[in-house]
Amino acid sequence: MEVTSVFHVGPVGVTVPVITTWGIMLLLVALSWAASRHLRQDPGPVQVILEGLIGAMDRAISEVLPKTSAQVLPFIGTLWIFVVVANLVGIIPGLHSPTGFLSTTAALAVLVFFSVHWFGVRSEGLRAYLKHYLAPSPIMLPFHLMSEVTRTVALAIRLFGNIMSLEMAVLLVLLVAGFLVPVPLLILHVIEALIQAYIFGMLALIYIASAIQSQQLRQSEKRDNHA
Repeated sequence: MEVTSVFHVGPVGVTVPVITTWGIMLLLVALSWAASRHLRQDPGPVQVILEGLIGAMDRAISEVLPKTSAQVLPFIGTLWIFVVVANLVGIIPGLHSPTGFLSTTAALAVLVFFSVHWFGVRSEGLRAYLKHYLAPSPIMLPFHLMSEVTRTVALAIRLFGNIMSLEMAVLLVLLVAGFLVPVPLLILHVIEALIQAYIFGMLALIYIASAIQSQQLRQSEKRDNHA
């Protein structure tokens, strides 16, 4: 899909996917503020749904990171919610999912890239974290760096390709067959949007877990060697 600038902020062009992303962010912030204003010990239906959603995300994260799930939940949970909403926006007539544009998914992948290193450094410290790039031998450094780049690129392209192809399929069938036939494709879009958001968040979680647990494993090995 062709991306054109709607307006410019200095030399930087602001495109439709960027505006849609801003709209989603504002919507999620507003809904979060409204939903958390009147939390009670005797919860109402909305609070029950929200607590169930957060509890489900926490359980999923705890399966991968049982000891540090509380640290990772805000980031992974926000990532899941944003990607789900961004994927589903394309169902609304006249709008396109921002995750159907490579610029958006690349930005999300870069965010995951930096978060992996942030959690890794936070877990053990900068020096200890950087040492794992030299394990088991310094000759592995180029391969570790190449792995960081390739998995970030793959993370961006996977989400972009799936959402863009779904939107294009719905559009082509709509042009050829009319308004009723694409309904099954729209249902498929909803299912695929949820699946792709879950996969994206789980991959981010696994990358973060590998950074955190590699530090914990080396620390455990050091304790065993000293014992």
